[in-house]
Amino acid sequence: MDIFYLGHSSFRIKGKQKTVVTDPYGELAGKFPKGIEADMVTVSHDHEDHNQSQKVGGNPFIISGPGEYEVGGVSVVGVPTSHDDTDGNERGQNTAYVIEIDGLRIIHLGDLGHKLTQEQLEEIGPVDILLIPVGGIYTIDAKTAAEVTKQIDPWVVIPMHYKNGDTKLTLELDEVLDFLKEMGKPVDTPSAAKYSVTMERLPEELQVVLLEKKF
Repeated sequence: MDIFYLGHSSFRIKGKQKTVVTDPYGELAGKFPKGIEADMVTVSHDHEDHNQSQKVGGNPFIISGPGEYEVGGVSVVGVPTSHDDTDGNERGQNTAYVIEIDGLRIIHLGDLGHKLTQEQLEEIGPVDILLIPVGGIYTIDAKTAAEVTKQIDPWVVIPMHYKNGDTKLTLELDEVLDFLKEMGKPVDTPSAAKYSVTMERLPEELQVVLLEKKF
């Protein structure tokens, strides 16, 4: 399985049989790459920088809320969360998605705005790879992201939704370096064009992976 970073909170997760794209964005977060196709698209919440599913080709199945879904052997479970730490009163609701593909369990937290409850953690279950927002302002910040990472306890964590672009929204977010410091990782951690992994090749201890925008 290969994971490519498309920018902001969007990833292309390519399995052996199917491809999933998360949170395709509009101009508010920059220019979404052209020519991206998928079999499934997950939308964490209905904001313009996360809900532009029409930008993804291939006639994908769109998932935009809590529930259980399956397409071609890829299962997705949407877990209800909030976009803020006031039960959604400030920014509304958010869905975190557990994506099971090629035997691996990936969670995309969307615009999570709070630490997870015990009930949410139980619904999420074991996780191999965590895709987590770290830029603050609209989501959890680096410190809380490190705490949520500890809650979920994955083998791999890939940060997203940080200062990484030239739009007003992306420029006001915190740097990803803040998250690296919270995780005790060197600030010069190299970035990669993609992350490739199988069940047999998962690391034996927590690994932080930085992905550069591929397209």
